[in-house]
Order: sequence, then C-alpha cells, then structure tokens
Amino acid sequence: MTVGMLAAMSMAALRSSSQATAAPRDRGDACPGTLRLHTADDGALARVRVPGGVLTVRQAEALAEAARRLGDGELHLTSRGNVQLRGLADGCGAALAELLDAAGLLPSPGHERVRNIVASPLSGLDGHGLRDVRPWLSALDAALCASDGARALSGRFLFALDDGRGDVAGLGADVTVRAAEDGAALLGLGTAGEALLVPGEDAPRAALAAAETFLEAVRESGTQVWRLTELPLDEGELTRRIRHRLAADGIDATSTAGVGTATDDGPPPGLVGAALSVHAPLGRLSALQWRELTRVASQDPAGELRLTPWRGIVVPAPGMGAEQAADALAQLSATGLVTDPDSPWLRVGACIGRPGCAKSLADVRADATESLAAAGRAGLPLYWSGCGRRCGHPRGERVDVVAVEGGGYQLSLTTRAPDPRTAPMADPSQLATALAAITASAP
Repeated sequence: MTVGMLAAMSMAALRSSSQATAAPRDRGDACPGTLRLHTADDGALARVRVPGGVLTVRQAEALAEAARRLGDGELHLTSRGNVQLRGLADGCGAALAELLDAAGLLPSPGHERVRNIVASPLSGLDGHGLRDVRPWLSALDAALCASDGARALSGRFLFALDDGRGDVAGLGADVTVRAAEDGAALLGLGTAGEALLVPGEDAPRAALAAAETFLEAVRESGTQVWRLTELPLDEGELTRRIRHRLAADGIDATSTAGVGTATDDGPPPGLVGAALSVHAPLGRLSALQWRELTRVASQDPAGELRLTPWRGIVVPAPGMGAEQAADALAQLSATGLVTDPDSPWLRVGACIGRPGCAKSLADVRADATESLAAAGRAGLPLYWSGCGRRCGHPRGERVDVVAVEGGGYQLSLTTRAPDPRTAPMADPSQLATALAAITASAP
C-alpha cells in the first residue's frame, strides 16, 4: 500500500476513536520561540530551543550575552531542557535573532519552534545505557531542519531520544526512540502500548517519518491538533500507517511491546561518571551561576554543557580528576547551584508566578523558597502553580500546590488513586500541616 493510498483511507477510524486524550484545539499554536516572542507582565519572553539540551561554551556565552543586553540578566530552564529569556525589551527581536544566529542557535529559522528534542543527558558519560545517543540527536535535528513538512509541527510536539536507561522515555514525548539490544531501537508513539522495532542506524529517519505521518493524519482529520495524543485516530491505526510509511522509506519495522519501563529520574547532583551534575533551584540561573558553569565547561576540550529536562545542568568532564572535580563542585555550590543529592530543591518546582505572569494569583517562587524546609519532608515532588493551568508541572505522582482566588493555596496529592486528596492552605507557613493532612496513610 502506498503513502498516497494511506492518505485516502476512510475517515471511520478517525471518527470512531476513543483513544485521544484531549479535544482538538480551536486555535493555532501560539507557543513562543526565538523569533516569535510572547508578551508577559515582566516584558517579552523568548524560548530558545536547545535540541538535547546540548550547548557549546560559545552558545552558552551567547545566551548569557542576550540575557544581559536584552533581558533581565537571568536564564530560565524549561522542563524540556530549553532556555527562556525573560524581561526582553520591546523591539529587540532582530538583535536577539542576530546574536543567536551567529552562535549557531538558529540553523533554520523556519524550524526554530519545532526543534523540541530531549535526550538522555548522561549518555556516553557514565557507562550506562545501551548506546550514545548523540549521533541520533545530531541526525534527527538535521533531518527536522531539512524537512519542509516538519515546519507544520506545533511548538509543543516533542521527540525523546533515550539511550536505554529509561530516563527521558518517561517524559510523555510524542515520538520516543529508545535504544534496544543488538543495536536496534524502539520507536514509541505517544501513550500507545505498541512500539516498532527498527534498526538503530535508521532511528532518526524513522522518528521524522512518524512525525510527518502524524501531520498527514492531522490534515486528513480537518482538526487543530498539537500533540499526538490529541489526534482523533486509533493509536493502532496510526502505528499501522507509520509502519507502512517506514516500509516505503526502506526501513524495516517490526511491531513489539512498548518502549519499556521508564524511571523519569534525572541525573543526581555531584560527580556522575565522567561528568559534573548540578541542579538550578526553580530552573533560574543568575549571570554568575551561568558564568561559572561555562568556565568549568571550558576546561574540557569539547567545551559542552547539557541542560536536562529536570532543570539541571550536566558538564562533561572526562579528563577531570576527583580532586579537581570536588573543587569545581564546591565553586558551583558557592554560587547557589545544588550539588547535594539530598537537597530538598530536587523535589520542588514552580511556574513563573507573579510578577511575571498576569494570570498568576501569587508569587509562587517566593512562597516555595520560604517553605523549602517543610517541602523537603514531602517525599513526592512538590509543584507550586499560580493558577489552575499549572504550567510546567511534572508528570507522575506529586503534590500540586495551586494558588486560589481570594488568597492561599489548594494542595492536591496526585497519585494513581482515582480521587486525589486535597487540603486548603491559607499561607506557606502552613505547608507542613497541609502536607501531613494529604500524605498520611497515602496509597
């Protein structure tokens, strides 16, 4: 069956599906980028895509310069390992684009919002995983930027490249490639229980083909769809279409079970294999912290930083001895970066809140900082949100702390139980009591 015949298949599968988890959108994707800025209460916002979170020292310095010259001086890490610049002045778009383009951060302006790729940040550095995914990363990014069709992907569509350890496989990507035994790769699609086993050398091409097949199905459906799980099409039918597309492209694909179990855990702070790992509290990095990170990274000939989807930074340091690594970690810790694997900051996150967001009902970052000691006893991740949208919240089991109208917060324990436990909290000083109320004898 040809790709053209697939496009002409009956709409019955589209209309009868019960698999889609969200209704189709009624508007276009307004996700910000480097060339499409978003207006916030603290100025314009740019979201710079960093595929796999990998930055050269030169690129890191360019981002710092952009923040200093055009923004609020800080760099903000996202849950996809990208960088946000905030507080940007009106009319700075051209200067920002020129600065980032010169550093190689805008290889294809037409694709700048769709280069959403997370990758195992310790791949090739700690002896774990089944393969180094960096060749996959560079190949997929290049293929994306060479595809005219891929420009139509939303700024929210996500690829994940997992080296087999199961870290980024748990991040809910639309297309997941996970290294398998014998040099093969598993191609996973959204939440589908089925995966496709493909040759490892074909994995980047297969991932792009899956995304392009998704776009064909979106056009056929006549709906506004941003994510694969929103598509009103049976997951098995989409998998079959992708398998036929791969066959047409000369890629062998065999149906198998899903991409396997996932840990959804990021690198712990400290010396991890041949790398230094640190965490940025609430994902915010000052100019001093960024400068110290780039200084440490520049000591290795490769001069590289890897931003993680858990708002951390991995600095490859294969030639660094134990004593030198300890000194570097101490210097990074002195700037306020987290190097202690037992720090409560590893379990606390927050949206931007006031004063940066007009929709926020509270200064959630200040409240999260004030109540950090109590948060450390939660066990589960604790995420503070200024409104019910809960922007940037983590996946999996957690405690949501959501600001409510009239002041205060509502805590919800999100687990596999059908009904989340909730408790009100008038102010952050009551966090310990509220946490005890919803976590006692939790399932």
